[in-house]
Amino acid sequence: MTDKSSTPRSLELLSPARDLATAIAAIDCGADAVYIGGPDHGARAAASNSIEDICKLVEYAHPFGVKVYVTLNTLVYENEIDGVKRLVKDLYNVGVDALIVQDMSLLEMDIPPIELHASTQCDTRTPEKALRLQTAGFSQIVVARELNLDEIKSIADAVDVPIEVFVHGALCVSYSGDCRASLLATGRSANRGECAQMCRLPYDLTDSSGRVIVAGRHFLSLKDMKRLDNLEQLIDAGASSFKIEGRLKDVGYVKNITALYSARLDEIIRRNPDKYRRSSFGVKTIDFTPSAESVFNRGFTNYFLSRPEPHSLASIATPKSTGRVVGRVKNVHNNCVTLDKSLSIENGDGLGYFDRDGQFNGFRANRVEGNKVFTRDKAPAIAPGTEIYCNSDRQSRLISQRGTTPRRLSTSINLRRVDKHRIVLSMTTESGASAEVVADVEFQTARSPQRENRHRIITKLGDTIFIAGEIDDTLADDDFTAASVLTDLRRRCCEMLMTSVKSRYKTAVRRAAKQLSTPETVDFHENISNSLARKFYTDHGTQKIDDALEVQKPVNKEVEVMKCRYCLRRELGACLKTPNRNKLPNDLMLRQVGGNRRYRLEFDCKNCQMTVIDVTGATRG
Repeated sequence: MTDKSSTPRSLELLSPARDLATAIAAIDCGADAVYIGGPDHGARAAASNSIEDICKLVEYAHPFGVKVYVTLNTLVYENEIDGVKRLVKDLYNVGVDALIVQDMSLLEMDIPPIELHASTQCDTRTPEKALRLQTAGFSQIVVARELNLDEIKSIADAVDVPIEVFVHGALCVSYSGDCRASLLATGRSANRGECAQMCRLPYDLTDSSGRVIVAGRHFLSLKDMKRLDNLEQLIDAGASSFKIEGRLKDVGYVKNITALYSARLDEIIRRNPDKYRRSSFGVKTIDFTPSAESVFNRGFTNYFLSRPEPHSLASIATPKSTGRVVGRVKNVHNNCVTLDKSLSIENGDGLGYFDRDGQFNGFRANRVEGNKVFTRDKAPAIAPGTEIYCNSDRQSRLISQRGTTPRRLSTSINLRRVDKHRIVLSMTTESGASAEVVADVEFQTARSPQRENRHRIITKLGDTIFIAGEIDDTLADDDFTAASVLTDLRRRCCEMLMTSVKSRYKTAVRRAAKQLSTPETVDFHENISNSLARKFYTDHGTQKIDDALEVQKPVNKEVEVMKCRYCLRRELGACLKTPNRNKLPNDLMLRQVGGNRRYRLEFDCKNCQMTVIDVTGATRG
């Protein structure tokens, strides 16, 4: 939401979590919110979590003002509606802040007033779509990943709810929620959390007659998004929530990327304290140097965020992680690969390179000495000048294995005398929670200074979520107070403070829905798979509704499986708007290597989009 007031805008770093341990690590590394799968109906079937674990996560997160969002963003089938209702009630009862959803049936269900966020599967590309979702009752909207800064700003200016943008991680080649390649090829629907990642497979590029133009490349496999250097531009465009992709990623990845983006947000806020603030609280202790290049990545792109676009958006040679470049080969002899510079790698690190055929190959560093890498057996025959990547290093493995330093709430402490026989200890956290306790004492005059000893006792907060900040001690330096009295004051004050922290946290409720206008006709792109979703549209004026492909009967015909802002012609330097358009024939197709899928490619130059059409069934039928 574009800032329209003098109040600092709240900025949220939203991190992924495959499980409870990863979620806690993300919070410790600076996440303002985490999103995690529930027991079912999350768009990552392999990342489900029990209600008990989500309850533990809520208890850990809320004292720091960190929000917990649960993904319930798959299509709901008719026979699952009652189960979804029960699940929502369970999640509401344990204090979950919001559900991330794509199925409009949630708006028609008799469920508690939990906030609903519009998932990326809702495919929000326009101000009109965003306004419609806001009117329907959504409290936060994630926009399509393909949008540029001007398009994001136009959406943020049109609505009053926070706008969420992806800033890092793997990219779908299709507009999210609008891909059916996996469904048609394997029966596993991406909209049901079971994507078979058809876009990461190798294909032959052919013409319509089957003549191979380029063989065996990963033409639909995109690089990973990285918008670390664009955060301030995104904030200026009106985005308030910054989402890291990766609910299937390991804990080391989540820690690294969360810490990296958290530090950058803090830096932006330090320069603009009157304009922005973080949406959560707490002191983070990061004991490693975060790096995006040292964890899983396929190379990086900021993905249409600004013009001109980088020439290459895809990772055509390999869908695997390439890591970071560590040097170029000078020569190879026996079991030694000599590079052009001393290496930032260690014994046991995994290295890789692209061979003359464009294939990515790997080997392990058995021993490293300066700029020489020794392998256990004979080194691979690598041409001089070839770049060497490190895609598995010891430091990243240690980050995964090592625990995090728990997050703490900075707490100011005040110790003062109220009369001749009583002292008061009060504590106030950075989040505004406070507590105060009183003790009766018999003051005595000490022979030695007591202030340092008092401070040592009242700041001993190690078994709590608090960490001592500013200390205001107005007792005289020689006032003696028994250690047992101070210890009891601290214990009671911390207990009261924790109660205050918990009582201050208020979970928001869902926005009230208003009457809106939906399209007169909706087709399978809207993913309607149950009667309640159908009712949502008919109640708001839609007259003709097609079911989602997931619930339609199979047919042997051409089917549009995805629409992409990524264009393969442009990627290969043959954009139809350029003089190089004849570099490739007009009739392009993809043929799955080692499989039977065939796709026709259509190009919409006016809207700069590519449509991928599965012709396998039509050809077979």
